[in-house]
Amino acid sequence: MDRTPGRTWHGEPVEYAYEDGNALAGPLSEIFAVDLTSAVSRCAHCDSTGPVAGLRVYRRAPGLVARCPDCGEVIMRLVHGPDSTWLDLRGATTLRIPLSP
Repeated sequence: MDRTPGRTWHGEPVEYAYEDGNALAGPLSEIFAVDLTSAVSRCAHCDSTGPVAGLRVYRRAPGLVARCPDCGEVIMRLVHGPDSTWLDLRGATTLRIPLSP
């Protein structure tokens, strides 16, 4: 697979066009009662684990796209519509959510 860095539609290099997973905190808090940025996800592609806050989040799509920081594969997609929110987690094999005592 070709991993040559491309450019976004704004002309910035793709590898610099992301934010960390903390960008998901607000949108995810609208649908979950716990802070999911401290949850630990496992990548379905490379099997690496890490907190959701460590994912690379891209906002240049119709929603938010979170990619694995190790292999670059998509872990999560989050899209808000006028009356619904879609959360696609097919890139994660697990999502371990710590519960506060």
